[in-house]
Amino acid sequence: MSTHPNRRSVLAVGTAATAAYLLPSGTATAADRTAPASRPRPTKIPLSQNGWEIQNRTNHASTVLTRSVSGTGLRVDVRIGLPELLLLDIARRFHYEVQELRAGDLQGWSRIGRTPLTSPASNLSSGTALRIVPGARASGSYFPRQVERIRAIVADCAGAVRWGGDDDSADLSLYYLTAGPSPKPSSA
Repeated sequence: MSTHPNRRSVLAVGTAATAAYLLPSGTATAADRTAPASRPRPTKIPLSQNGWEIQNRTNHASTVLTRSVSGTGLRVDVRIGLPELLLLDIARRFHYEVQELRAGDLQGWSRIGRTPLTSPASNLSSGTALRIVPGARASGSYFPRQVERIRAIVADCAGAVRWGGDDDSADLSLYYLTAGPSPKPSSA
């Protein structure tokens, strides 16, 4: 038996460590929440359900860009940075461990439209969510072994990603970040 870690365990630990480092710790102070009086207030940009800014477009003056999912030949629009790292890894692993993805099986960013900002689906409009096999929204869309693999993939994200299949109003195609961006350190 080899004592060297395999690629999957290294990637899982690295992804979990990155998520733990970059997600907010919940230790913000009152000073962090107030803006200095001398700065003009920026126009309020709506936030998706998980606290990320809604994006009106992709690939031009946006933090949402089209990215390739390794090994699948597919591309998807996701927010760059941590969301990209986590969501592309989920899509890649789904392709290899749950079922092969084909054209049309992957949806990233989409306009907010009439989706309520309190809905997990609103996270698509901030680029922090994916729909994998969009037609598989209803319970019973996957075999038990597939559900087991999906849960293992999401568990490797150490709480940074949630599967819509675990929501009260289940959507088995939805995967989204659970928290907003980390607050910027103050330069006092």
